[in-house]
Formats: sequence, C-alpha cells, structure tokens
Amino acid sequence: MSDAIVFWFDFSSPYSYLASELIDTLAVKYERKVKWRPIMLGAALKATGGKLLTDIPLKGEYSLRDFDRSARFYGVPFRFPSKFPQITLAAARAYYWLHGQDCAKAREFARAVFRALWVDHKDVSDINVIGELAASLGIDRAQLEVAVADPAIKEKTKQETDAAIAQGMFGAPFFLVDGEPFWGADRLPQIEKWLQTGGF
Repeated sequence: MSDAIVFWFDFSSPYSYLASELIDTLAVKYERKVKWRPIMLGAALKATGGKLLTDIPLKGEYSLRDFDRSARFYGVPFRFPSKFPQITLAAARAYYWLHGQDCAKAREFARAVFRALWVDHKDVSDINVIGELAASLGIDRAQLEVAVADPAIKEKTKQETDAAIAQGMFGAPFFLVDGEPFWGADRLPQIEKWLQTGGF
C-alpha cells in the first residue's frame, strides 16, 4: 500500500465537513489510508494574514450559497448552524486524546462532532456537548473532559497545528498526497485523478 493521505481539517470548517464525508471512501478505492489531523484554522489564518471566509465582503455571501450547493452536489446532509463560527479546540484536543488510545474510535468521534455541528446544529464549542457525544459512542465522558484540560494534550494539539503550517497548510481542508498539497473539498476530483495515475 502507498503512503497514507494526510487530511488536515478544522471542525468549524464547512468544507472540511464535506471532505470528511468523502475522503475515506475515496482512499479505500485506491487502497490508501487516511491520517485525520484536526488543526486550529485560526492559527493558519493568522500565519497568512487571511480572514474567515464568511467575513469577507461579497465572497462571504457567495460562500454561504456554495456551502449548500456543494453539499447538494456531493449528496451530503448539511445545515448551516445558527451559531457560527464555533471554537472547536476542545473537540480537537479530545480527538488527539482518543487517537492516542484507539484510532478508529477517534475517527468515529470526529465524524460525530462534524455531524453534530453541520447537521444537528449543536454547539460543539461546549464541553458538555462534546462529553455527550463521547458518551453516546461509549467513551468515558469524565476521562475525556479531564484529558481535554491536560497540558500534554493541549501541547499536542498546538504541535499538530504548527507542524501542519510548517508543511504548507494554510486552510482547511488541506490534503497531502504523495507530498503533493491539495487545498479544499473541491480538489477531491484532482486527488482521485492523482491516485488513479500515480501523479500528473
């Protein structure tokens, strides 16, 4: 099997959510694995001097239409949340704590967080919501809530974000395939072409 695809994402990114619903199926088709890596998009925007897409005049209004249209195009359930943006640092920390124990459970948790935010309109910036999601998956809620406050887990999340930026990540979702960077859910067709051909 060839190298794994690196998938950097922020839970608060609608395009990351769309990509999260598609990337694993695409990878399996070409016998690849995917490394899911949540990052803090705010740090990447700070590094580039960028702004939140929805806050940019004209482009922001367009983006709201494009989120919905892209979800319909991909056949992915989607509802823009009433509270946006949301700080998803606790969810990212919880993911890394879980990943250190059970990669599959961490991915299941990540999918649950994405759907809670982008389908069910839940406030995933609330540690109580994160705890409820964890408990629904059979994860010890009390342990997770303690882990989220653990300095080592906080540092791990920061290091992952810093490492992603050092490798060229500046937005979400961001993929690294055989050393080739791809930015955005709309690059999934290019990623598939890359996987089909071995690069182009």
